[in-house]
Amino acid sequence: MDLSEIRDRIDEIDKPLLSLFLERMALSREVAEYKKANNLPIMNKKREREILKRVMDESGDLEQYAHRFYSTIFELSRSYQEEIIPNGAKVRAEIEKALAVETGEFPKTGTIACQGVEGAYSQMAADRMFPRGNLMFFKTFEAVFDAVESGLCRYGVVPIENSSNGSVRATYDLLNKKNCRIVRSERLCVRHELLAKPGTKLEDITEIHSHEQALGQCSEFLKSLGDEVSIIPADNTAMAAEMAAKSEKKGIAAIASHSGCENYGLVPVAAGIQNSDNNYTRFVCIAKNTEIYPGADHISLILAVKHKPGALYEILSKLAAMEVNLIKLESCPIVGHDFEFMFFFELQGSVRDPKTVTLLESLERDCEGFVFLGNYLEV
Repeated sequence: MDLSEIRDRIDEIDKPLLSLFLERMALSREVAEYKKANNLPIMNKKREREILKRVMDESGDLEQYAHRFYSTIFELSRSYQEEIIPNGAKVRAEIEKALAVETGEFPKTGTIACQGVEGAYSQMAADRMFPRGNLMFFKTFEAVFDAVESGLCRYGVVPIENSSNGSVRATYDLLNKKNCRIVRSERLCVRHELLAKPGTKLEDITEIHSHEQALGQCSEFLKSLGDEVSIIPADNTAMAAEMAAKSEKKGIAAIASHSGCENYGLVPVAAGIQNSDNNYTRFVCIAKNTEIYPGADHISLILAVKHKPGALYEILSKLAAMEVNLIKLESCPIVGHDFEFMFFFELQGSVRDPKTVTLLESLERDCEGFVFLGNYLEV
């Protein structure tokens, strides 16, 4: 047969295939109604294994493709049944409670927790999010979370990732550890300068202090200085600038924003020293409770999947079946469990869509660990 004849034959097969698929999904609905009436779980792994074994035994050399085909059918069937059978997941109750509150537009004011001191990039991000905000500064990211969790501050602003140097792992760890939610996200263009006291030249510098993220974002510049210059991590870029201004030692410099000049009487020894001019840091605003504002289109989750082959694929196939766009996926080792990981997911979607809530319920039920971090707008 030539190509056109082969394609005609495929079309002939597809017609009954589609009809049979629709009939199968209709029967899945009947199964869901029965399970709902008899309080039975959606998942029946024993039956799925039996079907997959039979399929593979009958598929010859194409058994792996047949396995994938039927696994996809099972996932579609379960997703359809999940729309019919509410499972009482905690995430639905949390979302419904948040949506019941009339939030209006995102606030422009409030008491905002930031890490560092005046001139920190977190302060700049907070000022953009809250033009009339009252900022309170804390030494560590954990202190920011604690201030929000305790109610001392309504919101907190922390960095979560950089376009050049990757994720701020400390923030992800705290999102998993603390009981806070993301309510906003904003990207800030970051330009780093090497700051020192007036009269200091580049060749005079012996120590450079800054936050580890800033040091990573300026790694090429730092490498060009040679091994004679000591690179010392600091808690915050602005705190590094403050330290450089107060130090009595000569040759001390800091990598920070230009605001360090105005705030601490420093001058730029070198400007634009970041590896990339397209250098953006993404900041998130955290709150004690779930708050969902108009236009929210990002969903963040932390998931821990079963330690078995194909566990992550099952989650990804579920997203594909529900036509949900996965924006970010990152793994992080689970402390105390060798070679076991939790995953940070970022999805595109809104919990105002009932199908999205159904998906989240399904993930909560199927994953060993599930944390809903929020549904928010990224600016």
